[in-house]
Amino acid sequence: MEGVVIRAVTESDAAALRTIYAPYVENTCISYEYTSPTMEEFAERIAHTLEKYPYLAAESDGEILGYVYAGSFHPRAAYDWAVETSIYVREEQKGRGLGRLLYQSLEQALKEQGFVSMNACIAYPPEEDEFLTRSSAEFHEHMGFQLVGRFHQCSYKFGRWYDMIWMEKHIGVHPSPPSPVKPFQSVRRALREKYGIL
Repeated sequence: MEGVVIRAVTESDAAALRTIYAPYVENTCISYEYTSPTMEEFAERIAHTLEKYPYLAAESDGEILGYVYAGSFHPRAAYDWAVETSIYVREEQKGRGLGRLLYQSLEQALKEQGFVSMNACIAYPPEEDEFLTRSSAEFHEHMGFQLVGRFHQCSYKFGRWYDMIWMEKHIGVHPSPPSPVKPFQSVRRALREKYGIL
């Protein structure tokens, strides 16, 4: 996408990312958090993620337009080769292909590290309303994810009950035994040289 750079996030980006994320918490059920994290909490989340996983931003003219990251699918060791993913794009930037670009970049980073499965936990409405549509599920389907499970009326926000679904995408072979996953920082150079991810 012309004029857009994908780069790794740093803790100093916390304010910009929090500005993107806060409306999802305060005005939608896309996030099931009730209150937005503080600046300090957001910076801590970034630092914790970057200890192992990719955390990427789409930037244009020095302005962050959206971001994507991966985290632990489950803390037990047998799940080490799977991740849970999250993505947020500024409302006025939706529909430009930023989400696709961010997710493609995330997938490239995860493959480079040795992960084999991407999983997404997605808020899902029994019926679409002003707080939640099914657009996130549709986006993930377009990105090659498949539905693997649905939990009914498991989440309560804005005075309504909502569902949650899990979707998955396999991004690599499943060898036996698998090689240990590499930390994100160790593949930064390869990502820059192969894909232009800064």
